[in-house]
Amino acid sequence: MGRLWGWESDSAGRALVFAAAILRVGLIVYGDWQDAHMEVPYTDIDYTVFSDASRLIVEGKSPFDRDTYRYSPLLALILVPNIVLHRCWGKVLFAAADLLVGILISQVLRLRGVADNVQVVCAALWFFNPFTFAVATRGNCEALVCVVILWILKCLMTGRLAQAAIWFGVVVHFRIYPVIYALPIIFFLDEDYPSVAARISKYKLDSEGLMGWLNPERLTFGLVSGGTFFALTGICYCFYGMEFLQEALLYHFMRTDPRHNFSIYFYYVYLHHSLGFTLLERVLAFVPQMGVQSVIANYFAKDLPFCFFAQTVAFVAFNKVITAQYFVWFFCLLPVIIPASRLSWKKGALCMGVWTAAQVHWLGWAYLLEFRGYNVFFQLWTASLIFFAATVGILGVIVHQHSLCPLFQQGKLVRIRRFPNTKSD
Repeated sequence: MGRLWGWESDSAGRALVFAAAILRVGLIVYGDWQDAHMEVPYTDIDYTVFSDASRLIVEGKSPFDRDTYRYSPLLALILVPNIVLHRCWGKVLFAAADLLVGILISQVLRLRGVADNVQVVCAALWFFNPFTFAVATRGNCEALVCVVILWILKCLMTGRLAQAAIWFGVVVHFRIYPVIYALPIIFFLDEDYPSVAARISKYKLDSEGLMGWLNPERLTFGLVSGGTFFALTGICYCFYGMEFLQEALLYHFMRTDPRHNFSIYFYYVYLHHSLGFTLLERVLAFVPQMGVQSVIANYFAKDLPFCFFAQTVAFVAFNKVITAQYFVWFFCLLPVIIPASRLSWKKGALCMGVWTAAQVHWLGWAYLLEFRGYNVFFQLWTASLIFFAATVGILGVIVHQHSLCPLFQQGKLVRIRRFPNTKSD
């Protein structure tokens, strides 16, 4: 049982996971009560959208007949028990995935030789993060994505390349944004990857040029992940046609949301939404985002967990639309990179405090706009700029204080055997 949690101590794993599970079960039960007895519901509106889409599937209709359902049909399908079994099925599923994220954090750290007590601390940062367990128990599906991302990391670390590729194709079909990890994974699968000895003995590829770069590992990952993605997408297209492509895929590339959100783009979109946007305007917003992604992938691909973290923070910060649930995407990777950071606990707490303060500042203006009806769009946009600066600035601090630690060197998994000093360099 200890190996399941990732710690040598069976009791430590059981106690931590049990406490985290009790917390989530309690919140699910409480949320069901609040929904029935209080004016403000506990359940996220997205969960209602998911359930409505599942009901349509049960009735033999398209899940996209439900307005604002813009996810893969797979999500509505796995939540069919919401309709035929119990309305809390999805919350239980998401909470279970939330627990599995913490276990996988521990397992990834254990593979890197991190001490048991450090694994406990890092996993607890996820298990008892009020933001993450609230998101899962309110009925948001992001924990499912986090589980798959961490599982892909574990598969790559243990040499299960085909399995990693299959799950990568699944998660990109399910939630689009993980496609940003494709470039660093391709860079990562170089001559240091564990299967290099077998590859050299079986293949005689040129060491220079395109054929040298397209090694069997990269070809395997690209073909298997791409094949999985297109197979799932093709099946969904056969059932739901262009409506699926438009709502679940194309919408996310062309999305222009006039509602207020954390993004620095929201005010421009709000002011010009009635006039419409050209294709060029829609595409230009991706230019700085993709530029930053390329730089991060080029510099940090060898340290894959850190590269994923930095990419995700940058992707969210530069995105055209940012909602609070997006923060879960990088929260699940933060505990994995902590053991390789030189950042002291005090400075780490200060960074978190600054980021939280910037978020609270934004929420204050959003409250005045949403609930009091004040015309504070410009002030809210200014708060978005402050939040953007805080996010990017803190990412810069984290990058500066990170000790780059490649996953593999000469085909061997690199170990992190000590927790960093409490004083930063």
